[in-house]
Amino acid sequence: MVMPANVLIQLKLENKPGTLAKILTAIGEYGGNVGSIDLVSASPGYMVRDIMVGMHESQQLMPLLEKLNSFPEAKVLHVADRVFLAHRGGKIQVTPKRQILNREDLSLVYTPGVARVSQAIAKNPEYAYDLTMKGNSVAIVTDGSAVLGLGNLGARAALPVMEGKAVLFKQFGNVDAIPVCLDVHEPGDIIAAVIAIAPQFGGINLEDIAAPKCFDIEERLTGLLDIPVFHDDQHGTAIVVLAGLLNALKIVNKKISDVEIVLSGAGAAGVAIAKILLDAGARNIVVCDRQGAISLARNLSVPSKRWLAEHTNPQNKNGSLKEVIKGADVLIGVSGPGLLHREDILGMAPRPVVFALANPVPEVEPEEVYDVAGVLATGRSDYPNQINNVLAFPGVFRGALDCHARAINGEMALAAAHALAGIVRPGELSADNIIPAVFNRDVTPKVARAVKEAAIKSGLSRRINHFKESIK
Repeated sequence: MVMPANVLIQLKLENKPGTLAKILTAIGEYGGNVGSIDLVSASPGYMVRDIMVGMHESQQLMPLLEKLNSFPEAKVLHVADRVFLAHRGGKIQVTPKRQILNREDLSLVYTPGVARVSQAIAKNPEYAYDLTMKGNSVAIVTDGSAVLGLGNLGARAALPVMEGKAVLFKQFGNVDAIPVCLDVHEPGDIIAAVIAIAPQFGGINLEDIAAPKCFDIEERLTGLLDIPVFHDDQHGTAIVVLAGLLNALKIVNKKISDVEIVLSGAGAAGVAIAKILLDAGARNIVVCDRQGAISLARNLSVPSKRWLAEHTNPQNKNGSLKEVIKGADVLIGVSGPGLLHREDILGMAPRPVVFALANPVPEVEPEEVYDVAGVLATGRSDYPNQINNVLAFPGVFRGALDCHARAINGEMALAAAHALAGIVRPGELSADNIIPAVFNRDVTPKVARAVKEAAIKSGLSRRINHFKESIK
């Protein structure tokens, strides 16, 4: 697997013309992209500089450093991985909203004043939304069994990912999210733990829990809790995929009800994508796993795959991914790297829509098919049309929390996808611009508004419209 590198290289350079240019040329020759260049110190004879370098392939870093050290006018003093530097001390902290500066503050925020608030919540639990953190808090729950694409790393190793998710929740949705990394792996134990902590949260975001147990966990928690339970690896991905596909089909002048869609991957994301596509009007979807097309002809023991066999593949196709993709209009990959090549995409319908979302290495290399695909999207930020969950989950939870939703249903997910797609205006829509940028400020407010309206229409909102500030 090709892994990128992002490093800070500190060098001691002779203070003479051309030295820095020589260093930058060498960095470029080894595939490095130079970021900021900072002067640390200077003297008549030497200069010390910090150079930020990004590399597509981390394997090139050591040869580059050897090359830099081979120059008589340069010496590498220090190399730091910028990713690790960004994680020093963790990425989140708890800060108070109310300051305690004197005895009066103490009596209001804590004892004796807090006793009245506890009594009020005991009488009417709904007051917890307005009088505690509950109204703006989400638990990010994982057991570390499917961390990114790295597999079962465990709860402790999952913590940096959950902290990062919490930062995204706050920055993009102003939602206070707390990582909850559980050192248990049986579905029943995870469910029991989530039920135990649920009273303090307004929503539960399940994250990086392996399939197929993630399906059972989400379904059972949704039935047992009165707050939204949302598995982002499933539904966040599905919302953004549908939004991108709706706009991509406009580019190639096709309708979702008419196209043949091949979906590579039958895990958490694949199942959720198939479901939301069906809800959006797709009629011809073929889902492939490692054994090929999922059909009624196969003996399927996994419930989620049996569901796929019963609700997709109307023509009961069989065969490998390479076989069933022939003539298809759309490919959506949420599986693994390098499964397809240029000739496979050439065998699809003219101007196919290709969403190769395996990350960091897509199902097909974009460079192979840029001139073949009508629209191409990936899961990576260094190509156009990044399908990124951060476009969905902050707005989905912002909307759900704002109306005190009891759950997140299919109508809310569909509303989020259509709102997200609609942010790209007709005049802006192009093959390289089918989905809003992550930093587009319209994303979270518009998605949140659509989710809130869908929750109200479907009867899942319980917002207290006239909260009494004074409780006697």
